[in-house]
Formats: sequence, structure tokens, C-alpha cells
Amino acid sequence: MTDGTGGVGAPLGCGGGEPEVSDSLKTFGEVVKAFRKRARLTQEEFAPRVRYSAPTVASIEQGRRFPTPEFVERAEEVLDAFGALRGAARHLSRQPGLASWFRQWARLEAEAVSLYTYECRLIPGLLQTEAYARTLFVNQLPPLGDDQIEAQWAARADRQRLLRERPNTAFSFILEEHLFLRRTGGVEVTRALIDHVLELAELRNVEVQVMPVVRENHAGLHGPVRLLEASSNEWLAYCEGQESGQLIREAKVISTLQMRYARMRSQAMSLEESTGLLQRMRGDL
Repeated sequence: MTDGTGGVGAPLGCGGGEPEVSDSLKTFGEVVKAFRKRARLTQEEFAPRVRYSAPTVASIEQGRRFPTPEFVERAEEVLDAFGALRGAARHLSRQPGLASWFRQWARLEAEAVSLYTYECRLIPGLLQTEAYARTLFVNQLPPLGDDQIEAQWAARADRQRLLRERPNTAFSFILEEHLFLRRTGGVEVTRALIDHVLELAELRNVEVQVMPVVRENHAGLHGPVRLLEASSNEWLAYCEGQESGQLIREAKVISTLQMRYARMRSQAMSLEESTGLLQRMRGDL
């Protein structure tokens, strides 16, 4: 799973689980607890009223679990909290649905001048459709709960706005042809995915190139890579494994990754050839 939500997480990565405790989460939990006690409700009495389990309520009050929007709204109504819970929820600092190791990259990504992505494992999170993303989430191991899946999709959908809301940021994607041939989620999901990628490729700030299955020389055999030019014009890189991610600042390493990415751009199909191939693949489904 990649992307911290980048890929399968991409948006949590491979880990699901509870977030690390942050001050804002602990504060929100204390506010919920105070209003619950004011209403003279135990956690066991309060839980069914907001349609969550008592252990989930306990995790939220302890600051170990990020509250969903549904929990906030239901708790606000049940506890008659004068808008305090809604207000506190707006200031929560942890991004639900993003793996802890991916959050720093996600913050840099949101301000990037340029973003280059090569992927050979799955369609990058910024290009995924909801159906494709949910297929990845549902197949994740260990299994995710419904709340976790919703949080991951919400985080991914929020990140995807960058493509349209930052028209001055240059986005480049090099995708392996086999990612579409795999038909993750089935024919209908793949057809909609190709349509979506073709639509995004029409944006002036988005370039999509396909690396053909048959390619005798390939500079990307070391694996996926992301390169980013920050607003300070500093270049950074990010590589992600199944349960971890690495932010790279070393100039020598970044220079090597830039060299490989530049070579892959010449080895992949051109923008026009890539569009033509995707259209033919879509027609063959």
C-alpha cells in the first residue's frame, strides 16, 4: 500500500490503526468527555445515541482516534454542545486517512511548484477514481473498518483537488501500462479509471505518459519515485515502502533520481502516444 494514501494510502498507508496522540485530539476528547458528563451519560449510555461503539467513544475521548464528521454532528446534537464540538473539530491537526510517514510529504505537495511521479505498483492517489481507491481500501490487510475507509477516501479526494486548484503547479506522471491491464476492481472500474485519467491529462498543468510493457531499456527499475520542487525552489524526493516512507533531501541522491526520471520521460510514450494508447485500451474493454 502506498501514498500514505499515495497509493493505497497513498491518501493510511499499509498501517491502519489509531493515530498518534496529538494535543488537538486530546483536547477534543476532553471537550467531548466534559459535555458527556454534563449530560450525565456514561460512555456505554452515550455510545448508542451517536451510533458508535463504547470502545470507539473511549478512543475518541482519550485522543487516540480521529472523530468522523458523523460523530461530531451526532455528539453535538445529543450533548447540546452549543457548537463547541463543531468548533473544536475544525482545529484538529491530524489529517485523517493519511499515514503518519506521509503527512510531511502531503504538506509539501500542497505547496509544490512541480511534482513528478513515477509509479509501477498502482495508479497514484492523485489520479485515482473513488471506485478504484475503494477497491484498494477494501482489499487492504489487515482489514479496515468502514470509518477508516471513509477517512482514507476523504483524505485522498481532498488531495486530488490540487490538480485543479493549483493550475500553476506542473504535474508529471509516468505510469506503467500494466497498471491498466491489471483491471483492478473489474472492467467497469478500469473503464472509468481510464476515462478519468484521460480527462485529467487534458488539463494544461498535467502530463501523463505511459511506459509500455515492452521496453528493452528502462531507467526506473529501482522502483517508484516522487520528486518535488518546493515553493523555495528546493528539490525533494520521496520513496515509500509497505509500512514506511522516506523524505529525501540529500542533493546527490536527488540528482540521481532526477537523472533517472528524465531518462524515463524519454523512454516512455509521448503525451500524444500515451493518450492514444489509453483510448485504445478503453475501447478494448
